Amino acid sequence: MQRHFRLLVFLACVLAVAGALAQKQAITEKDIFQFNWVGDPQVSPDGSRVAFVRVTANEKKDGYDTSIWWVGMNGSEPPRRMTDGTRDSTPRWSPDDKWLLFVRTPENPASGGAAGGRSAGPQLYMLPLAGGESWKVTDLPRGTGSPVWSPDGKWIAFTSDTSAEDLAKQRKASAKAEQKEDKPASDAAVATPVPDHESDVRVITRSVYRANGGGYLDFKHVQHIWVVATPQSSEDAVTPKQLTTGKYHEENILWSKDGSQIYFTTTHMDDPSYELPRADVYSVPAAGGEVQKILALNLAPREISLSPDGRRLAFCAAVNEPVYSYTEPDLWVVDLAPGAKPRNLTEKYDFDMCSGVGGDQSAPRASGADHVVWTADGSGLIATTSREGKANLVRVDIATEKITEVTRGNQAVEHFRAAGDASKFVVAISTPTNVGDLFLIDHAGAEPRQLTHMNDKLFSQLNLTAPEEIWYTSFDGKRIHAWIQKPPDFDPSKKYPVRI
Repeated sequence: MQRHFRLLVFLACVLAVAGALAQKQAITEKDIFQFNWVGDPQVSPDGSRVAFVRVTANEKKDGYDTSIWWVGMNGSEPPRRMTDGTRDSTPRWSPDDKWLLFVRTPENPASGGAAGGRSAGPQLYMLPLAGGESWKVTDLPRGTGSPVWSPDGKWIAFTSDTSAEDLAKQRKASAKAEQKEDKPASDAAVATPVPDHESDVRVITRSVYRANGGGYLDFKHVQHIWVVATPQSSEDAVTPKQLTTGKYHEENILWSKDGSQIYFTTTHMDDPSYELPRADVYSVPAAGGEVQKILALNLAPREISLSPDGRRLAFCAAVNEPVYSYTEPDLWVVDLAPGAKPRNLTEKYDFDMCSGVGGDQSAPRASGADHVVWTADGSGLIATTSREGKANLVRVDIATEKITEVTRGNQAVEHFRAAGDASKFVVAISTPTNVGDLFLIDHAGAEPRQLTHMNDKLFSQLNLTAPEEIWYTSFDGKRIHAWIQKPPDFDPSKKYPVRI
């Protein structure tokens, strides 16, 4: 009798598992509305938690919502929401761990608000971590972006393409609004200003004149470097100060270690699409003053970062010459001094540096930019590399150019941030069967410890298959690497159509 009872229990368990498997469904295009993406992770200065952007699809607005969340580094508690906006991004901890700076793009109430109106320019907002509501720090007509704290936390550098003409129009509009408020209702109705008409006629003079998803490029408004003093409360009024001017776009803000200078890159070319990619490194005093050129790079640097001693730059870039249809990017280091020549650390490494795997697992909005990470002693660099359909972290020794794996596996490291002395990393990892989650890497080669489970509920209901890695020999004897994606419920006795 006892044996029969055990057999019945066993059969019941088998049927339960079979039933659960049978309930799984094939993924459809509508499942994207349940996806949760993780973007722009930022480790707090004390190393106890990670702020990140949660990105979700908004079916009604045919777009994406972004909000800022945090999760503890121990991974014992579920993520918690930090901001209440639907267009919040770019979380940045203050050096003293008292504030969270972020960028918010509000809906324009005059044109429909959250119901689908045209959005106003993004502005900097401050959230006190001791408790309280966030407040707006900047109010520039054309918005702000890419904020970076000064080392002492007293200043915030950022970019904006707001012009002097924009500021004049803003002041004029504010004066008219104040004048309207001072007048009786009958007079105010008569004195309502008519907004300036802006022609929709465009004269195209450049080969590259618009961006995918971003629309037409505006060459009349150039992105420059600005700073603003850090406010201590919502009542503390601050005025942004523009540090750079001119007709050329500027980006890649880096503070000097003592906070006296701001480094940035720019390309002084009227139409870069007709030139080989390159950029120059400039500096400007944080208090304002003369802009100085430091380096001329015959490369287009990205993921640029400053060494711990403030004397060198690390970045990824592809060589310009000879010109090929494609040139793989390498990892470089250069002294931050006039006339210095960059050194290629991965010239003999036959895979792309600072690269990843193309796909939809990465956050479609507010994903954030990675930067090459220096080890605490300045002897090594950590960056992503794409290799054989995978993207992982590697450490490159500057003296020997030896490359060591930090992470491994059939996965894609979408984003990574160093914690503390760069001995630990928080990484966003995706696989072919899961949209990215945050993981903690305690040391090089360690097994990742999962911090978030953003899509567990959805993906537990989907019938997904992982691609299989294969190698085969071509007609000329070369080994070819490839992947095979079999359909769910694959039956090896059947023939299936092949898509390449």
